[in-house]
Amino acid sequence: MTEEPHHDDISQFVKSQEGTPDVAIIFTYNISNMFKLITWFSMLCVAGSTLVLGHNNTAKDIFILAGQSNMAGRGGVNHGKWDGNIPPECKPKRSILRFTANLDWEVAREPLHVDIDVGRVSGVGPGMAFANEIIRSYRSGTGIIGLVPCAVGGTSINKWGKGSRLYDQLVKRANEALKDGGGTIRAILWYQGETDTLNKDDAETYKRKMVALTSGEGTITNIEMVRKAQMGIKMKNVKCVDAKGLPLNADNLHLTTMSEVKLGLKLAYAFLLSFSHFH
Repeated sequence: MTEEPHHDDISQFVKSQEGTPDVAIIFTYNISNMFKLITWFSMLCVAGSTLVLGHNNTAKDIFILAGQSNMAGRGGVNHGKWDGNIPPECKPKRSILRFTANLDWEVAREPLHVDIDVGRVSGVGPGMAFANEIIRSYRSGTGIIGLVPCAVGGTSINKWGKGSRLYDQLVKRANEALKDGGGTIRAILWYQGETDTLNKDDAETYKRKMVALTSGEGTITNIEMVRKAQMGIKMKNVKCVDAKGLPLNADNLHLTTMSEVKLGLKLAYAFLLSFSHFH
């Protein structure tokens, strides 16, 4: 029996010793009504592990969902209630799984973060639209997607630093998802940054903290400052896509349901276009 892979920090999920790109980290940030997508390509040395379900299905590709409220999903949430509207792009499929708070796999359904972002009302996020588009794009049509929700609303980059509760929880959930032949982690979908625009000091140090988060290092007046910091992150195989203009809810902070769908599709297109071998 081969030893299951275990990682201690985020960087180990995305680095390898070979140097060929098998893993993407896709970052998305909501800065008021300005959005951007950063895709960082790196490598993960996890080979050949699978998740076996009752019908010999294989969890081929795992995606971690992290960041704050717009990754957790607030589409359709108004006045503290979710309207229950699920667009066709977000409908459940047996080939799309969700890793629960109890560390079990189940068929994924909206809201994906219902038992993760506790104490808040979750709605539609980008995860299901992303996964459905990845599945639709498979040449074989037989792939299985495993989504690992980790996002928590209202969290700044400081709360995701190495050694923090959220950081450790993400790493734990990622490792648990890989147990028993859990599959291959393909990407971390990251959507965060709104909270860091509220304080100038946070905005000024955002770039350093974001680089530290992705590399494993430890230790809304500022919208443009944080945006500039995000755009200025220069790492190997980084791709920036501006998603400015996605409509917001009445709170002028959270994405509408259809904006979450569009964001999920943008994430999927960026991943697929950058990884021709993924098919």
